[in-house]
Amino acid sequence: MVAVKQLFHALLDVILPPICHICHTFIPNAAELHICPSCYDHLPLVVSPLCSLCGIPFSGTGSDHRCGACTLQSPHFDAARAHFLYEGPLRELIHAFKYNRNIHLRFPLALLALEGVDGIAADHRPNLIVPVPLHRSRLRMRGFNQAVLLGRVLSRRCALPMLPDALARTRATEPQIELSAAERRVNVRGAFSVRTPERIAGKNILLLDDVMTTGSTMDECAKELKKAGATAVIAVTIARTAR
Repeated sequence: MVAVKQLFHALLDVILPPICHICHTFIPNAAELHICPSCYDHLPLVVSPLCSLCGIPFSGTGSDHRCGACTLQSPHFDAARAHFLYEGPLRELIHAFKYNRNIHLRFPLALLALEGVDGIAADHRPNLIVPVPLHRSRLRMRGFNQAVLLGRVLSRRCALPMLPDALARTRATEPQIELSAAERRVNVRGAFSVRTPERIAGKNILLLDDVMTTGSTMDECAKELKKAGATAVIAVTIARTAR
């Protein structure tokens, strides 16, 4: 059986040769990620020291500790992590997935998001995945919710159930990209609700999205999940911006 499987994969590599999603070169014996070792090694990592709560990296050396913003006002999530910075080729991959409808990229991007879970899963082991929702008008325009597509991959990989409609975005919000941190908080305030609180109560939630910037969206979603009785909420993204 093993020999047959190896032969199948060898034939598949001939018919559909695995190509790196970043540099587009052939990858012999490619794994599921389909990012060659050289490109992977150049992905910008989030490394310590970082905020032990929101995960934002600090410059310099030292141990992990709370950032000033989390010290002044703790977010509603219990921890937030991304293993990568939202820069360079990874930013281009996320844009190709999200805006150019290259939805096949959900597989490698979900696996990259999974790398951000390792550091916080031990303290808050999730038993349910909840994707950040899009408003119905944005969903009609884009045709899919990128967080749901990522969540389906993680659900199968981690054997965790996902509730794609647990959260609802109850009103359309302005795009966050041009807003300051304070404006982002105001923009998403009251924009989410939990549809089925009975399915959230007592659960450790893995709240999933593609990119985290200030964390205002994740914070607002976590607030509603906690109000619905969630025991813990860990916010996970593929990448995050530096300060």
